[in-house]
Amino acid sequence: MHKPAPPPDYRQIVENPQGFFNAWSKIPVRSDYLPWDKLRYKAKPDDVTYEELWAVEKVRRSTLQRELPLRMLDGTRFTYARPDHVQRALDEINQRASGQIAAPEAVVNPHTRDKYVIQSLIEEAISSSQLEGASTSRRDAKRMINYGTKPKNRSEQMILNNYRAMLRVREVLDQPLTPELIFELHRIVTEGTLDNPAGAGKMQANPDPADRVGIWDENDELLHRPPPVRELPDRIQQLCDFANQESDSDPYVPDVVRAVAVHFMMGYDHYFEDGNGRTARVLFYWCMLKRGYWLTEHLPISRILKEAPSQYANAYLLTEQDAGDMTYFLVYQLKVICRALDDLDKYLTRKAQELERARRFMTKRPGSFNHRQLELLESATRDSSNVYTAESHMNYHAVSKQTARNDLYDLENRGLLERTKQGREFLWFPVADLIDKLERPVAASFDTDPTLSG
Repeated sequence: MHKPAPPPDYRQIVENPQGFFNAWSKIPVRSDYLPWDKLRYKAKPDDVTYEELWAVEKVRRSTLQRELPLRMLDGTRFTYARPDHVQRALDEINQRASGQIAAPEAVVNPHTRDKYVIQSLIEEAISSSQLEGASTSRRDAKRMINYGTKPKNRSEQMILNNYRAMLRVREVLDQPLTPELIFELHRIVTEGTLDNPAGAGKMQANPDPADRVGIWDENDELLHRPPPVRELPDRIQQLCDFANQESDSDPYVPDVVRAVAVHFMMGYDHYFEDGNGRTARVLFYWCMLKRGYWLTEHLPISRILKEAPSQYANAYLLTEQDAGDMTYFLVYQLKVICRALDDLDKYLTRKAQELERARRFMTKRPGSFNHRQLELLESATRDSSNVYTAESHMNYHAVSKQTARNDLYDLENRGLLERTKQGREFLWFPVADLIDKLERPVAASFDTDPTLSG
């Protein structure tokens, strides 16, 4: 990844009043919050240097800065600012993620909400694991979780762990954040995936600096050196105290800013040998859900982070380079959350349209399928990761096992389900293009179990 250029020391410019005030008078107030690495390429007056441009920006930003009770390696407090575009994003998230404005019907309706929650948690578990290197396909991962099969490899284990951690977060929302709870979530996230299994749920303890985990790029250049081991117990307790502060405590920190800061500090302090990023994202969800942003559990935020992992890492580096100004990380995360909310709306709209298309088809051709098959197809259009077996179909509809088999084989022969074998049992899954196939002319029906023929 491209390592951003560190900013110059703006204080040296300020100490030259003539040049500084000349720049101040000629540079308009900017509405963005660009780091030095981008600001140095923007247009400016000819008689103003980029260093002077930066100094003006830094002084103007200082009036917006608020301190956090969290510290950098050198003891400097982290800060953040709320310029207009940050405040707008915070207001939007407050309204949309907490249900202050109309939420999508599918996530409000009690008959469909739990299904969407589970599928959203699965999606987040997959993306968070893939962000850390897991390579299993979505379809295989969803089948594993929905059907309860054992993970076949480390990638699948990572995904299952993340899913279990997200479920655990929902169970502990009434508890305060403690180091022990963080250790528990880390243990869940990393079980069976670490090179050193003993590191699951345990903070790094070896005081030897050579043993301390660091953040390196692909060229083995050190990007970030976390705090020494001796400081970790105090720092993790300070993080918990910060996460547990009431919304009306002083100094006031918006709930979303608090959740983002907790996420950031988990990555900055790097308490564990591995799994810090996954644990950080789990804690972000805990913070958001704890503060009433219930729609957050439907947002697969890691999927967006995974699209541009270097931007995620870059937001950390920019904060560290600019004297702990966490606004860069905050701006990036707010964009991710807002986009995730937009994507959720688009997804639910698309699924509703697909379901309506399927219903129209099945209404026009009521004789094409029996009532059991129609109900199965409707559930399959709602969730393409569903798994069906002859036994589950038999029990749900109270028919014989042979009748259940015939239903499933018939749908398979029409190209609407695909079949695989697990142990001695057959599993059926919706085909990837089920909606499109439902709109095509009905294929010939073979209403028998092919295993009984000839």
